[in-house]
Amino acid sequence: MKKKNYRNLKKILIMFILVFSLTGCTTILKDSDGKAVQNKTTGQSLTKNILCQPLEKETIKLYEKNKVDISELPKCTEMKIVFGNYEGIWTTVFVKPLAWVIIQIGELFKNYGLAIIITTLLIRLITMPFTKKAALQSENLKKAQPELERLEKKYKNKTDQNSMLQKNQEMLGIYKKYEINPMSSCLFSLLQIPLFFAFYEAMNRLPAIFESSFLEFQLGTTPVTGLSHGHYLYIIIIVLVIATSYFSFKLNSGASMSEDQAKQMKMMTNFMTIFIGVASLTLSTGIAIYWIINSGFTILQNLWVKRRKA
Repeated sequence: MKKKNYRNLKKILIMFILVFSLTGCTTILKDSDGKAVQNKTTGQSLTKNILCQPLEKETIKLYEKNKVDISELPKCTEMKIVFGNYEGIWTTVFVKPLAWVIIQIGELFKNYGLAIIITTLLIRLITMPFTKKAALQSENLKKAQPELERLEKKYKNKTDQNSMLQKNQEMLGIYKKYEINPMSSCLFSLLQIPLFFAFYEAMNRLPAIFESSFLEFQLGTTPVTGLSHGHYLYIIIIVLVIATSYFSFKLNSGASMSEDQAKQMKMMTNFMTIFIGVASLTLSTGIAIYWIINSGFTILQNLWVKRRKA
């Protein structure tokens, strides 16, 4: 059982490595001294390989000054779903179509912050069959946990091959009884990785995003830059990222565990929350909005599944 799961996991990881090895990626614009070129208004390090032309004169001058020809690029509103030079499977299949969708929704609602929210929700609705299954697996595991703990106690001091085979057979029986597939519970976690990076790259390469604002927040500005300019509302972004991350992790680890396992999971949840909280200081507001909506969707979905299973 464990060997089979390991082989499946290995295949998935190899697939992602192959995909990422064929990607184009965001390139930071640097000046003649090798320093990142920043927009003075937003504090954002500009992207060299943008997908469309910026509108702000200050931004255009920065590209011209650093000898980046943007004259051949389309206007953001005139982008095609697939356009420009081939940059690898990743950019062609994921990043550019996603960027196109964000632009189309932004133009429809005349607000790119709202476009990020709607696009995130659309992606979550499309992937809901996977996410719902993962949440159901977590609840099924919670119900199976007492039997799994009894199984561990039963074979605690038995290490011979026959006992291990018998243990695995009984474990398979428990998994079958509660309809548990260990691999499906981690499938969406792996799926989230390319989705996040596709979103991250699409927004960093769209001037229409980092030149726009949503409510009182500039989409291209990081909380660090906002706070350094005296805009203390950016604290709200940090708090929301931390809160939604914490409760999302906590709900995903809601299965019954032994005392030692619970302590380890609590430590991991706290560590990941702190890590993401620190990372949120240097993420653009646009990316932070994606993370908040994505995590918020996970929280609401898991609560809904728990209520149905209760």
